[in-house]
Amino acid sequence: MNCRFCNKSLSHLFVSLGKAPLSNAYLSPEQLRHGEKYYPLDVYVCDSCLLVQLDAFETPEHIFGDYAYFSSYSDTWVEHARRYSDIVTSTLGLSKSSLVIEIASNDGYLLKHFLDKGIPALGIEPAANVADTARRKGVPTETVFFGRETALRLRAEKKVPDLLIGNNVLAHVPDINDFVSGLKILLKERGVITMEFPHIVRLIEGRQFDTIYHEHFSYFSFITVERIFSAHGLRVFDVEELPTHGGSLRTYICHSDDDKAVSHRVGELERFELEAGYAATDTYLAFSEAVEDAKRDILTFLTGAKNDGKTVVGYGAPAKGNTLLNYCGIKTDYIDYTVDRNTYKQGRYLPGSHIPIESPDKIRETRPDYLFILPWNLKDEIMDQTSYIREWGGKFVLPIPEIRVL
Repeated sequence: MNCRFCNKSLSHLFVSLGKAPLSNAYLSPEQLRHGEKYYPLDVYVCDSCLLVQLDAFETPEHIFGDYAYFSSYSDTWVEHARRYSDIVTSTLGLSKSSLVIEIASNDGYLLKHFLDKGIPALGIEPAANVADTARRKGVPTETVFFGRETALRLRAEKKVPDLLIGNNVLAHVPDINDFVSGLKILLKERGVITMEFPHIVRLIEGRQFDTIYHEHFSYFSFITVERIFSAHGLRVFDVEELPTHGGSLRTYICHSDDDKAVSHRVGELERFELEAGYAATDTYLAFSEAVEDAKRDILTFLTGAKNDGKTVVGYGAPAKGNTLLNYCGIKTDYIDYTVDRNTYKQGRYLPGSHIPIESPDKIRETRPDYLFILPWNLKDEIMDQTSYIREWGGKFVLPIPEIRVL
């Protein structure tokens, strides 16, 4: 395997999480009778550009052909999108004569805020079922994968954005050079790109191994992201650290020859990563041991709870939860069922573990002792929605960065 950015041979193992099915390959009752495909979940770090990455075992067309993630089911994420739209509209002076394009626009959760302000917007969403939901909400959306070819077509059609957005899409791109080259082609001469993505510093420090799955091909430090965009004639001129997804970065990017001033936050984050060792492979190679410790802690808690006769059910059916469950070998012997607000997932089963996905209403019916929160990054929202478990002495369990009972 060679690095998907710089093409150097990869030899340093960042972490091995065994073998697992695709994390968004939820199963119908009929599919339980058939076998599942399992793929190695081995992650490497490039000793040249320090991009953390895993191999691509399935095409994006297969992974995102019928997608189960709908952004609008998370109130926290929708509010995050609304605040961003207000800030960037004011900062960039967007108006009805501007154009906003979002890549991987999902179900229109973000672009609807720009449309409500009278700002023209276009979504690019490869998952047909999700794009259909966006269009039903009145959000213009094209069902296509983004890269150089799409960028050239849009530019020829004079769909050139003042603001080009990519939230949590950079990790999902197997051909990162084609993708970033497309950004360069499409962006208006004085336009701005904002890209949000989980920060690998937070992944490592928070033992967030569950955020690793096959749909995430790459994991980024700020230093590496700067190298990637610079190689394609783009420049990062500002960056924000965000709490979303366990700790993310929002980068502001322009053409390299644009004279936009560089924020002090760029230099500060560069220095932080250098001083913390994120320009050296040794920092990355220590992660495996921390992950093994986390697995033992999770299994020790669940084993103790079951030995004490306690009932444990899950909350959420996120992709990250499937990594955690499959790596730890957790099935219905530990967690009876899980629940999710996403009706698309209800009535199905988690890949690998085959834990059934129910409506949240079932929590009141069964009155479990513990609610094991799989999307731990949304813990405040979930604990508020299910605070009623306190009525029968129920408690919340957070598995990351370490087991906590609340």
